Amino acid sequence: MNTFLRLLAFARPFHKFWPRYLIISIFSVIFGIANYALIGPLLKVLFEADTMVLETTLPPFALSADYFKAIFNHYLVGFIKESGPLTGLVYVCVVLIVTSMVSNLMRYLSQRILVSMRTHIMRNIRNALFEKITKLHVGYFNAHRKGDILSSISNDVTEVQNGVANSFHILFRDPLLIIGFLSMLLYMSPQLTIVTLLTLPVSALVIGRITRKLKRGAKDTQSMMGRIVSHFEEAISGIRIIKAFNAQRFVNENFHVSNESHRRISKRMFNKQELASPMSEFLGITVAASVIFYAGYLQTKGQLGMEWSSFVVYIGFYWRVLEPSKAISNAFANLQRGLASGERLFAILDVEPEIKKCANPVPVNDFKESIEFRDVSFKYKNEPVLKNISVTIPKGKTIALVGPSGAGKSTMADLIPRFYDVVTGSILLDGKDIREYEPKGLISLMGIVTQEAILFNDTVFNNIAFGMTGVTMDDVCRAAEIANAHEFISQLPQGYQTNIGDRGANLSGGQRQRLAIARAVLKNPPILILDEATSALDTESEKLVQEALTNLMKNRTSVVIAHRLSTIQHADQIVVLKDGEIVEKGTHQELIHQKGLYSHLCQLQTFS
Repeated sequence: MNTFLRLLAFARPFHKFWPRYLIISIFSVIFGIANYALIGPLLKVLFEADTMVLETTLPPFALSADYFKAIFNHYLVGFIKESGPLTGLVYVCVVLIVTSMVSNLMRYLSQRILVSMRTHIMRNIRNALFEKITKLHVGYFNAHRKGDILSSISNDVTEVQNGVANSFHILFRDPLLIIGFLSMLLYMSPQLTIVTLLTLPVSALVIGRITRKLKRGAKDTQSMMGRIVSHFEEAISGIRIIKAFNAQRFVNENFHVSNESHRRISKRMFNKQELASPMSEFLGITVAASVIFYAGYLQTKGQLGMEWSSFVVYIGFYWRVLEPSKAISNAFANLQRGLASGERLFAILDVEPEIKKCANPVPVNDFKESIEFRDVSFKYKNEPVLKNISVTIPKGKTIALVGPSGAGKSTMADLIPRFYDVVTGSILLDGKDIREYEPKGLISLMGIVTQEAILFNDTVFNNIAFGMTGVTMDDVCRAAEIANAHEFISQLPQGYQTNIGDRGANLSGGQRQRLAIARAVLKNPPILILDEATSALDTESEKLVQEALTNLMKNRTSVVIAHRLSTIQHADQIVVLKDGEIVEKGTHQELIHQKGLYSHLCQLQTFS
């Protein structure tokens, strides 16, 4: 119930939907009751018109079923006495058509409100999910499968729509129908109706046991769907490797195992779901048969208290109670699947951000002195990555981080913009702990260029101007020229308006990297973080990119991570890391003379 209420909260503001929906639904129920109530007069006109007696005076107005019944019968008998049974039949049929038209019109209008509410809820859920994902810390995506996240965004949202949002009209309107028709049943025969009500809890108990199992099956199904989406995502992103290693059979077999598990779980769940409808119908027929038998028993004792035409109306009302009851049981079965998906969505929405803003963050819009690592230690879960790191990066200087793979270079760089927070120690910017700054202000001081150029399926212009407002074409062209990218961009089919494809697939590696550098140039940050920005390039592309980086680094504070040591020989200071600890510091020449790890790495790259 808590999950359902939380999903319903996405329909706010409620006053936009519920008052209109409630009023229209009440009118729909009233005219729906009138439709079935007209069956009795219709039968009497057809078979007992000569026995009907005209009331000479109209009853005083009262908001009750008896008043409207008396008014209707007064005019009906009047038409029959004046013009014959056929006129009375026309009168009944016209009223039946009008009430049916109004009832269905009200039903349509109520559905329009629900459609508006469903789409409103789905939009709000997707907005909340997307905003949450953009706010989650980087470590969250390292600890969770991308397929599970994508499955929640697509399949779980769809299940919520099918199982929860589409059930609103059944869960909110059909109870009104049940109340309305049940009231009429009590009005017509309290004794018979009370016996009927005593049998309904048995139906509810049986259906409830079936639907409780559906929720557990839905959770397993959606979890397996996350694994299947992961297989597809890995196959698409890794298709070159799959083909290069002739691994089609291997990945296909892994996928078939997951797919078969999903099939078996889904089969069991759908079988239980399909059982709900026939079971509810069987129980409904059983109860109806019991009602008819009991009515026959009362008739033989002379205790039924209604004419045969009224009993036909009573049975019609009873069936109208069964229909929404059956719909509610089916909706409840679908609802369990939707609630299971809703819980998976809230598992994402309820994640507490690990990178938290302090109570009174300090605004920052300038970098003046230095960045200092003071006794910094960090670990992923229980794996130590950095140990007691202390280093100072003065403004305007270039600091290079080198060392073997896994030494902690990228982690050290990721701590500066607070992609992660230190475990012990602190990182100071201009003498103040970076955790005390406004996070958006802190990151605005930094430009980041990574080994893999992160580009988006958009135009060249929008990729360079990404995240910035008020950017002109001249600004973008100037940034591209500094990044050695203007020439190749001008040769593209639509120039700066050319779409570069998914992750920049229509460009070469060097072109993608230069676009990423142009983006950093346009941001014009005082602090640069370059994470192996040239390591994946060929010699010619590396030369162009290195020139672009040199232009970018002028008059800026730079933290450079490099495996190709030739690119950082002019750094103001080189910090050598090994197993998460600083083992050497100094300039290129100083470290060469020390004959330590840096010198050894240089020799391995035939660089002196």
